[in-house]
Amino acid sequence: MELHSAGEDAIIVYLGHVTSPEVAARVQAAVTAVTQTLGPDLVDLVPSYASLLIIYDPLQTDHLSVSHRVRAALQSLQAADMDAGRTVILPVYYAPESGEDLEALAANAGLSIEEVIALHSGSEYRVYAIGFAPGFAYLGQVDERIAAPRLATPRQKVPRGAVAIADRQTAVYPATSPGGWNLIGRCPTRMFDPDASPTMPVNVGDRVRFEPINREQFLTLGGELG
Repeated sequence: MELHSAGEDAIIVYLGHVTSPEVAARVQAAVTAVTQTLGPDLVDLVPSYASLLIIYDPLQTDHLSVSHRVRAALQSLQAADMDAGRTVILPVYYAPESGEDLEALAANAGLSIEEVIALHSGSEYRVYAIGFAPGFAYLGQVDERIAAPRLATPRQKVPRGAVAIADRQTAVYPATSPGGWNLIGRCPTRMFDPDASPTMPVNVGDRVRFEPINREQFLTLGGELG
């Protein structure tokens, strides 16, 4: 664990040097521990793949106090805390009409569409980070047989709910936006809803499994095509 100053009102904690499920679990455990330790002195937390940015209220506390309390809290984490993430099931309608790159990805991998679906839905993924846009959860790692580079020319418009692959990462687009990932299906679950509580169905450190559904189920669950 490394702790460094990140400005007048923030510190950053590095909890590992590689992207792995163990480090992601450590980050999630740190979020809980720091939240409990700093209480009202805490302004915000920004978790990433292997680090945690801690923003505090400089009118209520100072760098020395925060550093001391954070270091003590993280050193006391137990092994059970490191594995505290939830398992979240996200339904996906895998099909060429819902995933524009599904056929091309399968062909490039030398696999059938059914094999790509089986490999993608047959793995459990860890939420490594949330960024790019609210609710955009970076999940890893996909089976290397279906890993695919980002598109040479990003799309101007990727629909909300698009399930995609880039290298060995996968994600669900939380809103309509530009994007260069390979689209293989759509998920009807809202990945970010500012009016809901919680606003996102997943957090850093959680585990995600994708469950294949058919077109009718997708539409019944509120999914949209087109």
